[in-house]
Amino acid sequence: MSVRDPQPVERQLPTEEARDLLALVREIAQREIAPRAAEEEDAGRFPREIFTLLSESGLLGLPYAAEYGGGDQPYEVYLQVLEELAAARLTVGLGVSVHTLASYALATHGAKRQQVEHLPAMLGGGLLGAYCLSEPSSGSDAASLRTKAVRDGDEWVIDGTKAWITHGGIADFYTVMARTGEDGPRGITAFLVPGDAPGLSGAAPEKKMGMKGSPTAQVHFDGVRVPDDRRIGEEGQGFSIALSALDSGRLGIAACAVGVAQAALDEAVRYATERRQFGRPVADFQGLRFMLADMATQIEAGRALYLAAARLRDAGRPFAKQAAMAKLHCTDTAMKVTTDAVQILGGYGYTADFPAERYMREAKVLQIVEGTNQIQRMVIARHVAGPEGR
Repeated sequence: MSVRDPQPVERQLPTEEARDLLALVREIAQREIAPRAAEEEDAGRFPREIFTLLSESGLLGLPYAAEYGGGDQPYEVYLQVLEELAAARLTVGLGVSVHTLASYALATHGAKRQQVEHLPAMLGGGLLGAYCLSEPSSGSDAASLRTKAVRDGDEWVIDGTKAWITHGGIADFYTVMARTGEDGPRGITAFLVPGDAPGLSGAAPEKKMGMKGSPTAQVHFDGVRVPDDRRIGEEGQGFSIALSALDSGRLGIAACAVGVAQAALDEAVRYATERRQFGRPVADFQGLRFMLADMATQIEAGRALYLAAARLRDAGRPFAKQAAMAKLHCTDTAMKVTTDAVQILGGYGYTADFPAERYMREAKVLQIVEGTNQIQRMVIARHVAGPEGR
């Protein structure tokens, strides 16, 4: 027993149901996820059975309508669930965020008949989703994507390659943005593509510095046929759907980042209160105490920022600027906090015997995915100072 074990995060939750939900999530995280995280990440093993458990527990469709198998929870609650999952293992927290992102287009822009047919399985039927926007030559400039969908009677034929796809090659469904018309953002349409569609294949997963248990791969579409009733929204509406999804998805990344940072702080506190030098715990030394204080403060600030943005979203108010700010601040905080955690552990922090080095490697990707932090600064600046080149 350490001198002072880190305490669970004190959360302000809107309902008793939400408090019970967070208690369930913590139990699953502590019992099923955290104990195997280090070993499975080292082995590069994706925990599909955990996602099955989360689906059975009603945790894969929290922000969506109950009539389709969702949890009817506000984003304020859903994001705190993500934070708890990411603190236990980022592969799981980020995986839930990506699945939620992949379900967004159909849940918010799909026709009623499409939602009735597909959403129950997507939200609570054990399926796992992936979101396909980026390509090898179009990352930050997503509107220049080249994957094409050509109409052939009542079907569309999709050809192209998507890149950096979380769950690429193992997902049960893919929300795919493809070009159906003119160059630029107005020629893009969204489709719901089954994971077992003929002509769809996943490349070998990328070899990454962190999140080795989460497969990230190119996905190839070679004459993949999908019926028109799997087109989501109107032709040419895909890019606006994609950007709207990313506003919400950035909040998911922010919450995951706070979870990783909190896990790193907890590990640093645990070590600093146990490790003794010069006859007393190293946590007694002012230099380390100030580091821990700064880490805790930045985490609380990040949590407040993503929750403020979530409450705007829940109220139906614009939140794009705040989502970009939350993604920027929380992921930069995660990088700083995890780096400081490694420093506090000293030589031990640099070894795989302690989780601090894994947190540091994982934090880096959060500054990149779903819009690099340089893109977030561009988004924020447009809201503050107006568009460029006026």
